[in-house]
Amino acid sequence: MERLWAPWRIEFITKEKGDACIFCGSGDQREQLILRRTALTQVMLNRYPYVNGHLMVTPVRHVAQLEDLTDAEVLELLRTVALCRTALTKASGPDGFNIGINLGKAAGAGVPAHLHVHVVPRWSGDSNFMSVVADTRVLPEALMATYDRLLPFFAQAPA
Repeated sequence: MERLWAPWRIEFITKEKGDACIFCGSGDQREQLILRRTALTQVMLNRYPYVNGHLMVTPVRHVAQLEDLTDAEVLELLRTVALCRTALTKASGPDGFNIGINLGKAAGAGVPAHLHVHVVPRWSGDSNFMSVVADTRVLPEALMATYDRLLPFFAQAPA
């Protein structure tokens, strides 16, 4: 039997889940993987990414539905998604992007109570036999290395 070790997952598995929203935390931005926060939106690196650079853009306000966003939140949310695409293109040179919103648990939302947009960079050939045969993703870069590589692109962006 083959084994793929992922020791960083034990923290998630054994951690008390509680009712706290991962997007509403108010601690250290690096610890929370927040790359950018404004009055209306924030950009967070996905702790369990599909591929390196998988980002999530959220309104700061805890809201679940698109129709509950203000016009200002909608505008900034989309502008921030565009900023993510630009930053990822400069930092990583992906061949394409998957950008999407999962609304509701049945649609795959891991945090259905807080709307978030996934911005996932894609490279030709980034899906390999490991995903198909072993239902396993191979990520070539450590999470904090990705964070450190992306942070300057968000720090340079106008507020």
